[in-house]
Amino acid sequence: MERITSRKNAIITHIRKLSASRAYRRESGEFLGDGIKLLEEAVQWRAPLTAVVVTPGMPLPDGVSGKLVEVPEDVMASISPTRSPQGALFLTQMPDITPPERLAGDRWLILDGLQDPGNVGTIWRTADALGADGLILVNHCADPFSPKTVRATMGACFRLPVYETEDLSGLLARSGLPLYAAALREDTKTIKTAQLTRCAVAIGSEGRGVSPELLKMSEQTIQIPMRERCESLNAAVAAAIVLWEMSR
Repeated sequence: MERITSRKNAIITHIRKLSASRAYRRESGEFLGDGIKLLEEAVQWRAPLTAVVVTPGMPLPDGVSGKLVEVPEDVMASISPTRSPQGALFLTQMPDITPPERLAGDRWLILDGLQDPGNVGTIWRTADALGADGLILVNHCADPFSPKTVRATMGACFRLPVYETEDLSGLLARSGLPLYAAALREDTKTIKTAQLTRCAVAIGSEGRGVSPELLKMSEQTIQIPMRERCESLNAAVAAAIVLWEMSR
C-alpha cells in the first residue's frame, strides 16, 4: 500500500476533480464512491475498481483490487465528498451509459429532467429493489455518477443499468415498449387500473412535471390517487409507488 501525505499528489488532485466535475468524470471514465459499506458492495458485485484510498487502520474488505493508497485523516478530509469522512474512498470505471439497440425486459423507468441527485439515487435503489429492468435518464437529469447520487443508490449503481439518451422515442419503438407518463391528461387512468406489466413509465420533476415532449409521446397517462388538498408527491416517492404497481 502506497502512503501519500501531500494534498497536491496527482491521485489526490484526480479525486477532487472526480468529485466536483461531471465533465471530468465522463472524460476520465471513472467515478467516486465513499465509505466501507459502498466499497463492500462494489467488491461483491465486481465493480472494476481502479483505486482505493483509506486512512490508517481502516480495514479493507476481502477482494479489493486496484491501486491501494493510505492517507492521513486531514488529507482524507480534503478529498471526501461528505462533511464527515468515513475513512475510505474508491474509484471505479464508469459503465457504458449508451443504451443498447433494444432494451431487454418489461419494466423500465424514465426519469425526465430530475435535478436532485439524492432523488435519482433513491429511485435507482428502489428500482433495483422492486425488480425494474433499468432506468433511462432524459432531459438533463442529475448525473447518475455524482458522489451524492452514488451514495444514495446504496450499491444499486453496481447492479442495475442506467442509460442516457436523446432518442427515447426510437429506443422504445425498437424495444416494443409503450410509454406511459405519470401526469394528468384527458385520458388519465388511476394507477390502480392501469396495465403496467410491460411498459416504460416517465416520472417528471416536482417543479415541471413530465415534459411536453414526453407527454406527446405517451400512449397513456397515469395518476396516483391522493387527497384533493395534496397537489403532488416527491418524485422519488411517486416513482416508488409506480414501481410497486409495476412489480405487482
